Amino acid sequence: MSTTPDAPADAPVLHRRESRAGHLVLNRPRAINALNHAMVRLMAQALDAWERDESVATVVVTGAGERGLCAGGDIRSIHDDVRAGRAAASAAFWHDEYLLNARIARYPKPYVAVMDGIVMGGGVGISAHGDVRVVTERSRVAMPETGIGFVPDVGGTYLLTRTPGELGTHLALTGTPVGAADALLCGLADHYVPSERLPEFTAALADADAADVVRDFAAPAPPAGELAHHRGWIDHCYAADSVEEIVDRLHASGDRHAKEAAETILSKSPTSLKVTLAALRRARELPTLEAVLEQEYRVSCAALASPDLPEGIRAQVVDKDRRPRWSPAELARVTEADVARFFEPTATDSLGLV
Repeated sequence: MSTTPDAPADAPVLHRRESRAGHLVLNRPRAINALNHAMVRLMAQALDAWERDESVATVVVTGAGERGLCAGGDIRSIHDDVRAGRAAASAAFWHDEYLLNARIARYPKPYVAVMDGIVMGGGVGISAHGDVRVVTERSRVAMPETGIGFVPDVGGTYLLTRTPGELGTHLALTGTPVGAADALLCGLADHYVPSERLPEFTAALADADAADVVRDFAAPAPPAGELAHHRGWIDHCYAADSVEEIVDRLHASGDRHAKEAAETILSKSPTSLKVTLAALRRARELPTLEAVLEQEYRVSCAALASPDLPEGIRAQVVDKDRRPRWSPAELARVTEADVARFFEPTATDSLGLV
């Protein structure tokens, strides 16, 4: 088997050929491979080239280092853009990132995403839209945006509204990370492969059909899932029409885990929580991933003008005091008009997907 590297060793995305497999390796391990604009462009360029190359049969996406596939978008750069009056740069990043998410979902060749370790936010976007999505016992999959004053994006509201019952609403509002069994239950992944077998698994993709390789390597996920045991209170509580009522139902349920979920929710940005719930309910009615990505882009661009986004990032990754000062600080002070503004179309918030 021949291995052909196609990118410098210090590039933020490595791409190489192993026989009939094209490998994309996110290569910022110190940042848990957080996505920036350059990485999105490099991935898109490689996918374009390999789609036209008949000698490439499969695309494989992995992350460098031991910590995870991808911790999400490079949110510190978004914080810096907003603070410096360069919000348009972040909007341009999301524009290309969301187009990449849509492209992955419709890619005409098998797209194998190895979701080992941490897979959050933008990491979900470049993996969970693929058609062969592999988790391991180390996987921790999450959409934690409400904790930084943002809203689930990269097609996250599409994925989370296609989960059983109200599991997606629970994950979106709390930002709770899930392991392999729950990722499979929620439809965020397809197959479990033990991490110790990943080198063999990815090597086998060089000269065999992805479906055959997965069949040979997939194993039953370890019985460590939690969500199935909590479906009763999750489905009841999160079916409410407002975040306030969801929190009230969680507190009244009598279940310790439900009360913990309520406290987690109350630590998040009140504005982000209400916009997230509205985005999820709207996404349920939208017919395609592309339509949902259009909505998410509109919401994301609006978030650039919200004080909670830079403040949430400041508290989590800049100053790391974990004490965000949300504005407004209470759910009751976020009005319907405040939420509606995130969904109002402007002249520059279209991806051109629909």
